[in-house]
Amino acid sequence: MPSLKSDFFFIDSLKKIKKEDWNACVDSDHPFIQYEFLFALEESESACSQTGWKPYHYIERNDENDIIAICPLYLKSHSYGEYIFDHAWADAYHRHGLNYYPKLQSAIPFTPVTGERIFISKKIKNKKDKIKEIINNIIREAKKLNVSSAHFNFIKNPNEWDAEEPIMIREGIQFHWENNNYKSFDDFLITLSSRKRKQIKKERECLKNNNLQVKLLSGDELQKEDFEFFYECYLDTTGRKWGSTYLKKEFFMNILSNFKNKILLMIAYQDDTRVASALNFLSKTHLYGRLWGSKFEVPYLHFELCYYQAIDYAIANNIKYVEAGAQGEHKLSRGYLPQKTWSAHWIKEKDFSTAINKFLNEEAKMVDDHKENLEASGPYKN
Repeated sequence: MPSLKSDFFFIDSLKKIKKEDWNACVDSDHPFIQYEFLFALEESESACSQTGWKPYHYIERNDENDIIAICPLYLKSHSYGEYIFDHAWADAYHRHGLNYYPKLQSAIPFTPVTGERIFISKKIKNKKDKIKEIINNIIREAKKLNVSSAHFNFIKNPNEWDAEEPIMIREGIQFHWENNNYKSFDDFLITLSSRKRKQIKKERECLKNNNLQVKLLSGDELQKEDFEFFYECYLDTTGRKWGSTYLKKEFFMNILSNFKNKILLMIAYQDDTRVASALNFLSKTHLYGRLWGSKFEVPYLHFELCYYQAIDYAIANNIKYVEAGAQGEHKLSRGYLPQKTWSAHWIKEKDFSTAINKFLNEEAKMVDDHKENLEASGPYKN
């Protein structure tokens, strides 16, 4: 019979835990919570103290030294790379002479994808009580560290988030595509309104007339030169849009070496010249579109490489969902429907907690109204 005794602690590097132990506790094929992905972020110094993402992962072992719980955590000195925007909260703190940073953050760095944030071993029978216990442990650690708050981004089930102190739930919207057992892309197009269907056909036909072709690479098909080209595209496009990049080249080379079975890389060619690339990650049920870049400006290429090719691949490989990242209402007309996202927040200062809770209640109503309006203007036939 498993022991009921356990001890929890926090680690500042994934080097302090074995890959096999982490992944065994996680027990999921979700790509972004795998040890290999998170380790690549740390090892490449894309997520480290110097970039404002100091690892502070929660680990719990039983007295047989088995890991029975994990929560990826970071001490953050800013709010970038999270995609749940709390800059206004930080500004309010600073206006009142208080420090909002550092804060404790449970998230996958630079990755706005829903998933579990607290992982419980199958040896634990009462998962809900254990999650509550872990949240309480993290809040107590936040107090000990004298940080302003603790946040858990893109959580899977908001009903699981309970603690001795108030936990506030925040809602948001993303756009996801669902595979309703389509046999082909045309089979999907038939379900759209005539105007949306014609627009998508026009966009894809335009690329075909410009001799655009797309090559898909995964697993052992992936070569270093493919990732070298993707990285060039990433630098060009991210640099133009944001002025700087946040993922280092070493991160991409690391996942190429250690994580290629979860990767789908798309490369667009015009005649024999490579012009753009998109990086996707795979699970059994999901295709996650994460990053893209283009060396040249080509009309509709972004839609083709990031949305339509993903749908094509999902249909051909019986993948149920495509998630194409944060925001982007332009995804709606391409078949991606609004889905709610959730995050959980604990704020130490009671007055701020009360004010933020009021704001979140009002914001949730606006999110509901916005989602309803988006659904009413959706691309599918009535």
